[in-house]
Amino acid sequence: MAGFVKAFGLYEAPIARLPAFRETGSQAMPSNILEITYSARSLAILQPVVALVLWSLVMEVWLYATRIPAIRAARMPMDPTLTAADLAARLPPSVRWKADNYNHLMEQPTIFYAVCLAVAVAGLGGGLNAWLAWGYVALRVVHSLVQAIANPIMIRFSIFMLSSIVLAALAIHAAMGLF
Repeated sequence: MAGFVKAFGLYEAPIARLPAFRETGSQAMPSNILEITYSARSLAILQPVVALVLWSLVMEVWLYATRIPAIRAARMPMDPTLTAADLAARLPPSVRWKADNYNHLMEQPTIFYAVCLAVAVAGLGGGLNAWLAWGYVALRVVHSLVQAIANPIMIRFSIFMLSSIVLAALAIHAAMGLF
């Protein structure tokens, strides 16, 4: 697999320079431990990271744009003794779906962010890693839309599982490049 990935240009090795040494008295000291020069291609993985952050913010706006009017329409008291479950029970399901999805965007994508940042720092953010990252983001956006609009559980679950497989492939490919 690794040979296929490298042969078709889906893998980019980091551009690294060994430490430069300078003389300090009787011993040579490195002036920098490791300097990595990043190409625009290796930083490409940061684009889907920012895209998913922006999508999460869109979902947050959508959440409040539906929740605040629903709370007002239900004349719900702002009682600090009520639990989140008490408040959710009084909201229509279509309003709760947006909040549920926003919460989901704060869960599994944290793994995505960690893997992408590790790959970017290592200079391995181009090629297959970038493609997998964009695939994950696209699937999460589709998952959000499905959940927020109609919420058919099996369709939503299928999209979630597919995005999980893409995330696992990204993590495995990152590990291949880092270890």
